[in-house]
Amino acid sequence: MLKINELLNTQLIIKSLNTKTKINVKKLIKNINVSRQSFYNKFDDLKKKQIISNYTININPNPPLNLKYILLEIKTNPKEPNLVEELMKIPQLIMLDGIFGEFSLISLFVFKSSEEYYQILKLIDNIMAKSYFKKYQLIDIIKAFKINGIILNKEYITLKRDLDEIDYLILEILQRKQKIKPISTYEIRQLLQSEYNIEISQPTVYYRIKDLETSNVVLNYTINFNPRKIGFNGKYIVRIKPKNPSKYGEIAAILSENGSITDLFRIGENYGLLALIRVEKVEHYGKFIKELYDTEEIEDTWTNFILDELKSYTNFIFHSSQRL
Repeated sequence: MLKINELLNTQLIIKSLNTKTKINVKKLIKNINVSRQSFYNKFDDLKKKQIISNYTININPNPPLNLKYILLEIKTNPKEPNLVEELMKIPQLIMLDGIFGEFSLISLFVFKSSEEYYQILKLIDNIMAKSYFKKYQLIDIIKAFKINGIILNKEYITLKRDLDEIDYLILEILQRKQKIKPISTYEIRQLLQSEYNIEISQPTVYYRIKDLETSNVVLNYTINFNPRKIGFNGKYIVRIKPKNPSKYGEIAAILSENGSITDLFRIGENYGLLALIRVEKVEHYGKFIKELYDTEEIEDTWTNFILDELKSYTNFIFHSSQRL
């Protein structure tokens, strides 16, 4: 368990690794007022303790990508570890948690296309056909209002052109193939050549990435970390039912500003908003729910407490309403 001062310093370093453009270590060190050697010593210690893992990016799910998010709830039992193992092999899986309630697992998938979605859905059907209960349900996500602490508001104008295969591969490399050191344009060029047999110059890689940044396809550069190891011990999934269904967009805009909400979705259910909540203590979640009802806009809520984060690394941005 990290001591309080160490915990605060760790949170500060991780928060500082959220940047709009490629992470500049020299500038970061200056901003947090530590020596270069102290920073790298701390960074190495965080890696050894498995508090941080790899650099990554967050991608705008809106046009031109039009990413599709799907939630999957599964009823299972502890005697089916193979079911979890099979789900973990699916690259489109970005979250898998154990929960209380009628279902015992909840997962979140993201797909690049309808074809990819139907292909993976068939795979999921095959996996579930071998399960004991064979009970599961898909929850369609209609709109993402917030992902990993980033509010997806109208300021995010996107490319006027469609992305091509090389753009998608660059995004894949930046999101999934970086290690504990930020990947360079030279290394991206080498990967495109060696793994995908694509010949491209290093300057072209650079300008393509800049294009993806300025048009808000790449939302930010960041690092994956283990939330529970830096003090965020509580994770909840709450479904929210407004009194007035015509106010979904208005309520979502207000909720998006709440720093405890890392992800917020409009779903095709009676409880039409679904939020992922990160808090340090149980009482912080209680305060969140109380304040939600105090708005007098909410008719009902339905909460799932996360027992076990099976896919635990994430990269949400801390907001001012959360303690640092």
